[in-house]
Amino acid sequence: DAVMPHDLINPKVLMAVIREFFGTSQLSQFLDQTNPLSEITHKRRISALGPGGLSRERAGFEVRDVHYSHYGRLCTIETPEGPN
Repeated sequence: DAVMPHDLINPKVLMAVIREFFGTSQLSQFLDQTNPLSEITHKRRISALGPGGLSRERAGFEVRDVHYSHYGRLCTIETPEGPN
């Protein structure tokens, strides 16, 4: 008797969690698709603030500084230091 994936996972619960994250979470945004350049720069932004991340009170200078491994991967100019 083979166990199928739909026997282990309830798809309605999984879809509800995914919709909640992408619809109401502070960590998700609508993709800016004004033009190809704005889409690329939007994909390279990153934020460490939010649930499970840093808060303004805990973010020191060493956390806010650019790490050498970020060069060429993340846009340090367009990445915000805090919420708008």
